[in-house]
Amino acid sequence: LLGQVLDQWFESEPLKATLATDAVIGAMASPHTPGSGYVLLHHVMGELEGRRGAWGYVAGGMGALSQAIACAAAARGAHIFAEKVVCHVLLGRDGQAQGVTLQDGTEVRSKLVLSNASPQITFLELIPQEQLPKDFVQRIRQADTRSPVTKINVAVDRLPSFLAAPNACDGRPLPHHQCSIHLNCEGTHLLHQAFTEATHGHPSSRPMIELCIPSALDPGLAPRGCHVVSLFTQYTPSVLAGGQPWDEQARNAYADTVFDCIEAYAPGFKASVIGRDILTPPDLERIFGLPGGNIFHGGMSLDQLYFARPAPSYSGYRSPVPGLYLCGSGAHPGGGVMGAAGRNAAQVALEDFRRL
Repeated sequence: LLGQVLDQWFESEPLKATLATDAVIGAMASPHTPGSGYVLLHHVMGELEGRRGAWGYVAGGMGALSQAIACAAAARGAHIFAEKVVCHVLLGRDGQAQGVTLQDGTEVRSKLVLSNASPQITFLELIPQEQLPKDFVQRIRQADTRSPVTKINVAVDRLPSFLAAPNACDGRPLPHHQCSIHLNCEGTHLLHQAFTEATHGHPSSRPMIELCIPSALDPGLAPRGCHVVSLFTQYTPSVLAGGQPWDEQARNAYADTVFDCIEAYAPGFKASVIGRDILTPPDLERIFGLPGGNIFHGGMSLDQLYFARPAPSYSGYRSPVPGLYLCGSGAHPGGGVMGAAGRNAAQVALEDFRRL
């Protein structure tokens, strides 16, 4: 349990709760859930430019990272088909992957296929079920993909001013504006309470909020004087109590709760809002293909990690279909913007390609 680890090392409850957020980030779990300690380890085990446990912002927004990867691939001769929906993986008579078919009927032929879609989309939608072992299909179907995350993107006409550290007169960003700001995290009991509400089908009445202001470091993301605020919030169940839909009313009611919470820490925040974009778990699934809205393509619990990700005997990136590889967050070592799964999968695919 994460709670036991934190109690062993720290005395300050606000500090313990702040660290605990990275143990439950993206996970339908509480700091008291067995295995939650690993999720914290997963988020702090890496490094950035030699600094252990450090995270960073991508200049130009996260889309700039995708563009950088695309440019590097194109420079090596890759052909990129943007905004093209893949319908299914092409299979030869011997069951070998031979490319993909796009929604418009175009066939893109290749000797190998690497999928960074989720295991659910890759194996349950893009491959005929009779081509896969039954126990493998059952494992993919039964994977825990619950997600507690609702992402809210906000445009504001001024920098939030927090009671704990009011803004300077010139309105310039202060050091805390350039960091990850955690709200409603004064105690781990608050996180557990928020989690418990979601397990009963109700959005948290006092949600955990991770607030970032990337424009404080990267002014090009917003007009002069304005800012973009990224809110990573939980807990929101994928399915609401009584089967109620996540309609506009439910979305806005939850967002209003989040904004009321921020207002208590930073009076005037609500008045500064120009626009907001609310993405609940079903929205994240529909728009980005995340199963259950899970940002990691599946829970990061110990039974779904290492040799068991995405299924026992298939953690080495190869799949039951010869020539088809899994290279996204649903593969080992799991979620996070680190590229490890892709790099590892590419090495395995190259090894096989040389044999071909």
